[in-house]
Formats: sequence, C-alpha cells, structure tokens
Amino acid sequence: EVQLVESGGGLVQAGGSLNLSCAASGLPFEDYAIGWYRQAPGKEREEVVCISSDYTTYYADFVKGRFTISRDNAKNTMYLQMHTLIPEDTAVYYCASEHYYCSHYPGYWGRGTQVTVSS
Repeated sequence: EVQLVESGGGLVQAGGSLNLSCAASGLPFEDYAIGWYRQAPGKEREEVVCISSDYTTYYADFVKGRFTISRDNAKNTMYLQMHTLIPEDTAVYYCASEHYYCSHYPGYWGRGTQVTVSS
C-alpha cells in the first residue's frame, strides 16, 4: 500500500518560514515524482511545486524564489522549505506522487497538512 505522510505544517507569521516533509512508503521512491498541491478555503486546488525522479523541478510562479523543494531518496522523503510566507499561502498542503514525471493528476496523495500564515 502506498502511503504519503506529510508533516511540518503549522502557524507562522507573515514573512516567516516553515518546512514541510513528505515521507513515502510502498513505492520505489527513486522512480517517482513527488510534489505539493494546496487548497485554500473556497478555492480550487493548485499545483505548487514538484520534483521528478530525475530531479527536474517545477515551481508555480507564485512561489518561485520563496519555496525550495528537495528529495532524499535514501530516506524516501521529500522536503519543502518555505520562506517569506504571506497570508495567501494559507492552505492545506497535500503531498502527491506519480511515476517518473510530475503530473497534473498524480495518482497518490497524502492526507494533507495545514499551513496558516497570519498577517
């Protein structure tokens, strides 16, 4: 059974930083792209950032220069460093994964972790 478990969410003031992690199990992690989506109340889910199995990265324009994604295949874990957070970053962040390349419709999802940025 594939499991993606997010951790690291919480409450932070605007301008602050937060780190998220996503630990994967049940799949050959090195062969999978993995990334983050987020959904704010009343809004559609949106892609945030992704790193493919060949370490190619994709960043949504609204996080470029502020967020950094990385992966540690030895630990089956992906990391997201978030800096200069703004209230608009408030959302539930979901870890998602798909075979090899980043996808608009990944097949595996975590349960999500809440990120709240106060103004």
